[in-house]
Amino acid sequence: RDIGLAAVGITDHDAIDGVAEALEAGQRLGVTVVPGVEVNTDVPGSEVHMLGYFIDIDSGALREALKGLREGRLRRAEQIVTKLRGVGVPVELERVLAIADGVGAVGRPHIARAIVEAGFAEDVSDAFDRYLSQGRPAHVPRPRFTPEEAIMAIREGGGAPVLAHPASAGRDECLRDWMRLGLVGIEADHTSHRPEEVLRYYRIARELGLIATAGSDFHGSPDTGAPLGERTCGLEVIGRLREAAERIRAGMAAAP
Repeated sequence: RDIGLAAVGITDHDAIDGVAEALEAGQRLGVTVVPGVEVNTDVPGSEVHMLGYFIDIDSGALREALKGLREGRLRRAEQIVTKLRGVGVPVELERVLAIADGVGAVGRPHIARAIVEAGFAEDVSDAFDRYLSQGRPAHVPRPRFTPEEAIMAIREGGGAPVLAHPASAGRDECLRDWMRLGLVGIEADHTSHRPEEVLRYYRIARELGLIATAGSDFHGSPDTGAPLGERTCGLEVIGRLREAAERIRAGMAAAP
């Protein structure tokens, strides 16, 4: 509210544990909170992130899918820490988990911050470049979860699936196939998108009948992601996402 936001989406990676608290805070502050999640998935050669908006945070099916992803994240973190120690970087798993506490599932950004704390990188980006990115000494592949599985999990949780930062996903040719599975939107305006990419994805959204959303990708820390509210969309977009989620839930309720 202090920075002029009327609404905010809460979309932690592979976790929804903080959504209930955010909803309560939104009611106190007069800010609309959109309950959501960002599911990390893999395709050959890259990652694809799927956003789910207006999810049912009590959905057993969605919680079960996310539990499996979080357990995979923890195993991956353990393996990365072991590799780091093997190359002389004394990072402790307990410290990584402490950094991740309260901000969703453990991930590489938390490990990167621990590396910086230990004095083995200048900042989070440097930690990725030195140790964590693909081809670097502590890289560990993430357990495979497909975009198609993410779309289905989000829909089973009553949410509206939206493709996050499509320029970095690099899978525009898959949009129509994902729409047939229930994709309803794309994050046209994202902090990683160049101006021409923003315009391009707004055009694609219009042509395909997708909801065009925006996101700052704020990760709760000044050194991981853009500032909160750097990219925004109108309240009418939130209304369209809410309606899409309501249609999905109505369709699930009517299914035999």
